[in-house]
Amino acid sequence: MNTEFEKMVNCELYNTEVPELQAMRARAAGLCHQLDLLPPGEEKERLALLKELLGSTGEHLTINHGFKCDYGCNITVGEHFYANYNLVVLDCAPVVFGENVFIAPNCGFYTAGHPLDAPTRNSRLEFAKPITVGDNVWIGGNVTVLPGVKIGSGSVIGAGSVVTHDIPPNVVAVGNPCKVIRAIENQP
Repeated sequence: MNTEFEKMVNCELYNTEVPELQAMRARAAGLCHQLDLLPPGEEKERLALLKELLGSTGEHLTINHGFKCDYGCNITVGEHFYANYNLVVLDCAPVVFGENVFIAPNCGFYTAGHPLDAPTRNSRLEFAKPITVGDNVWIGGNVTVLPGVKIGSGSVIGAGSVVTHDIPPNVVAVGNPCKVIRAIENQP
């Protein structure tokens, strides 16, 4: 029989209130709090906490103050990852960021979803769908990425966008809902 954690990362309905998941969320919240308490200039300490919190990282990454996540262990970031202030990642399912990903302030990546019918939703069951962001992606400020979305390598997501469906590689996409407006030429 699968644990609630296994159900969660496998996109099945799971119970959020079990002690195992509560403890994992408390650990992540504590590490995020420690990150927020570090003064500017404590980059080695910050990197050590991020490596303890996140599932997998490159050697060079920056996540500025205000970072929040549910579990941390379900987040993978590639080499040269940069996130500006107030990044929120609800990582109930895996969230994978490629290499050279740049994220502007106040962005959210939300894998968590809730059943539409009230009785199931009120029973504290939810589901999650993974999010994948390719290499060399730039995400503008105040972008929201919803469950199950894949953003292709080399793409740019314009500020204020709500990404509700997959975005192909090497395009500029903007809006609510986010839509491709043009291709990006001269990609490596």
